[in-house]
Amino acid sequence: MNLQKVTFQNKEGQNLVGRLEMPANQHPHNFAIFAHCFTCNKNLSAVKNIGKALTKRGFGVLRFDFTGLGESEGDFENTNFSGNVEDLIAAADYLKENYQAPALLIGHSLGGAAVIFAAKKLDSVKAVATIGAPSNPSHVQHLLKSNIEEIKNTGKAVVNLSGRDFTIKKQFLDDLETKSLPETARNLRKALLVMHAPQDETVGIKNAEEIYIAARHPKSFVSLDGADHLLMNRQDSLYAGEVIAGWAQRYMDIPEDTNLKTKHQVLASLDANDGFTTAMKVGNHFMTADEPISFGGNDFGPSPYEYVTAGLSACTAMTVQMYARRKGWPLENIEVHTSYSKSHIEDCENCESDNAKIDTFHKEIKFTGAFNEKQIARMLQIADKCPVHKTLHSETQVITKVIT
Repeated sequence: MNLQKVTFQNKEGQNLVGRLEMPANQHPHNFAIFAHCFTCNKNLSAVKNIGKALTKRGFGVLRFDFTGLGESEGDFENTNFSGNVEDLIAAADYLKENYQAPALLIGHSLGGAAVIFAAKKLDSVKAVATIGAPSNPSHVQHLLKSNIEEIKNTGKAVVNLSGRDFTIKKQFLDDLETKSLPETARNLRKALLVMHAPQDETVGIKNAEEIYIAARHPKSFVSLDGADHLLMNRQDSLYAGEVIAGWAQRYMDIPEDTNLKTKHQVLASLDANDGFTTAMKVGNHFMTADEPISFGGNDFGPSPYEYVTAGLSACTAMTVQMYARRKGWPLENIEVHTSYSKSHIEDCENCESDNAKIDTFHKEIKFTGAFNEKQIARMLQIADKCPVHKTLHSETQVITKVIT
């Protein structure tokens, strides 16, 4: 996981703070922005879990605190719903200027309403996903109903939400009343995924129905059956993230590795501006090779020598397990721990010379099962007879030619 703190300014010049999470094994194919729920922040566990699920599928994910919340500057009491939408646009501008304009917006609860309004203003956005979103932003009044009269009479009031006190001004309610989410969803003309829990006691399932009916195709609905409004169960939020990632990719421009074709067993392809990050087609599988960050790489994949070492480990495990099965021995599991280095040749006369070193693979093997010493000794012998082991010990040749 590649997680970094980012700061950008809202429309009023105040600093908004977020976290940008990148995939661990590749450059992001697309970027997404997550809008948290009313009075929540970017560090809600559900927000983190959904972000992790997306980065595993190659998305870069920006989650940030709205003005006046979390680490972001500003006074929450002076904000309104329109300000949240503007914050989302500021976040999109930050990504566009520094990385790539966002193609996916995700919003939770009131953040779900905000992303629909923001998406209407962002041409780069191709897909929008909402989680437990109200069908009208004025739903927030339901949470504040015991204080609405005070707000209207005095201009503001302190309300308690989820055990925390927040000051709400009349401008917040006035702004909510001017927003029509069904109308905006109807004219969105972007792919929309509506996710909602039937058991949601904060924002009823009826809201999902109203958003879905109002929206045009392509639109989808997924029930988060059994989840609460804040997706406090880790499995619920991870599931939501995995569904969003899989659904959104249908509408994203994602570079495919299928253009890597070869008549050989392995193809490695490296562009001039990719450093050491090398795309590979290995048999029917697509992989990435790289070098560690300390060597100037991105560490998006194993190094070439790690691949060689991995091949030796895998071949050893397969060969010994196959031998044990043929013998009927109870080999429940075999672990082959292997490392590679250049070691000094024993009793070398000139140990300072590079010629005095030899490529060395160290293997340590763990056998799980009931064996006697004779069986263990035999399996160790077989371990050194695996095909890759033999290849490393044999005289080999590499024949290279140019493809025209």
